[in-house]
Amino acid sequence: MDPLGAPSQFVDVDSLPGWTDAYEAKQLDSHQNPVEKAQVDVRSPFPYRKDINAKIILWKGDVALLNCTAIVNTSNESLTDKNPVSESIFMHAGPDLRDELQKLKGCRTGEAKLTKGFNLAARFIIHTVGPKYKSRYRTAAESSLYSCYRNVLQLAKEQAMCSVGFCVINSVKRCYPLEDATHIALRTVRRFLEIHGETLEKVVFAVSELEEATYQKLLPLYFPRSLEEEIQSLPYLPADIGNAEGEPVVPERQIRITEKPGVPDDASDEEGLEADLSFIGSHAFARMEGDVDKQRRLILQGQLSEAALQKQHQRNYNRWLCQARAEDLSDIASLKALYQTGVDNCGRTVMVVVGRNIPVTLIDMEKALLYFIHVMDHIAVKEYVLVYFHTLTNDYNQLDSNFLKKLYDVVDAKYKRNLKALYFVHPTFRSKVSAWFFTTFTVSGLKDKLHYVESLQQLFTAIPPEQIDLPPFVLEYDARENGPYYSSYPPSPDL
Repeated sequence: MDPLGAPSQFVDVDSLPGWTDAYEAKQLDSHQNPVEKAQVDVRSPFPYRKDINAKIILWKGDVALLNCTAIVNTSNESLTDKNPVSESIFMHAGPDLRDELQKLKGCRTGEAKLTKGFNLAARFIIHTVGPKYKSRYRTAAESSLYSCYRNVLQLAKEQAMCSVGFCVINSVKRCYPLEDATHIALRTVRRFLEIHGETLEKVVFAVSELEEATYQKLLPLYFPRSLEEEIQSLPYLPADIGNAEGEPVVPERQIRITEKPGVPDDASDEEGLEADLSFIGSHAFARMEGDVDKQRRLILQGQLSEAALQKQHQRNYNRWLCQARAEDLSDIASLKALYQTGVDNCGRTVMVVVGRNIPVTLIDMEKALLYFIHVMDHIAVKEYVLVYFHTLTNDYNQLDSNFLKKLYDVVDAKYKRNLKALYFVHPTFRSKVSAWFFTTFTVSGLKDKLHYVESLQQLFTAIPPEQIDLPPFVLEYDARENGPYYSSYPPSPDL
């Protein structure tokens, strides 16, 4: 607390010059004429938007001193990292912050969690964990860093925050190249403001002296302040500018898909998958075949055209998605039954479902469906795989087949098209029978993607151990049943 009458050490975001202010002053001084819109033949994928630029502030200073709705803290999985940003936030927030962080029980890489600001000028602190960078696993690091920024912004939107102060999330300790990380940070914020710009008034990038030059260089690429700057910046944009939400896209996957334009997406990877996983799913249940198109033909016969059905289904899914984005799903999220981890051997996003963490009889299953849509909507736009841990589940955790059928019917077509494999880990005989009936008689198109995995050693042939966060009880069970798996990678925090 500042002494009575002493000037405050905190900085009001409304007093900071905006991203366009210095540029406009420079234009006035040099009497430059802006480029007329009619003269522009080629537009940038990040076109000049005065309304978006008005929300951006680049400020050299300590993020802990910003007086805005929320500031961002970059930390480690246990939220105890000692880096300059965290130490300053802890010092100004006071001892109550550490007590509250203990209640959060850590934070996964790419996630964002909220606490009060305590003695800070900011009302809230959003804690996130940036990835450790290794060139060998660059794709996973890019996806995780994108998730950090996206989840912070999504949390700010859900909490109706007016302003957010970002530190540079990729800490030096985690070895992420500053320029690569800055591209991801800026384009993610830009894309979010394009879609949800009405929800935020100010976004502040608080940088150090070493980081300022990189941000000054790259900001015009994503937030050009005139048509002239937009044209000048266009040649300097990287080849990968992400998808519609700024999420990194892997070029190799795009090439593989377009090689065979006449082959359905679902079939494009089957041969490679079988080659990599020749012994996974090779038992009798996996080999049973049926007429997977018969039910579809019967449903469509004499009813609406396929195009009309697809349009109707899309409208229905959009209603579910809007509801998922508006609903408070924090109680479902706290179960940690569904989460994103790394990538598999083919570079596809890995999503994990933990069966034992789903108390079916105690939760609202409609909210569970909404949460699935909320988490998966942006994941399913590209290829992904699901890992379902059936380990130590019982009747208390069994998902009803009617619920699974409803989920399968509700989700958008991209979920089914881009799901390339479903790994069913530690199945029981009863669960295999149930899964076979479900994939044979209830849904179509899932049978060929289902692979039963008896041990983690089998799973690691498809997904490297460092790319998947394993619940401790899964490791313990597998070690007990199949012998210990020795790895240099530690297990994930408790789920």
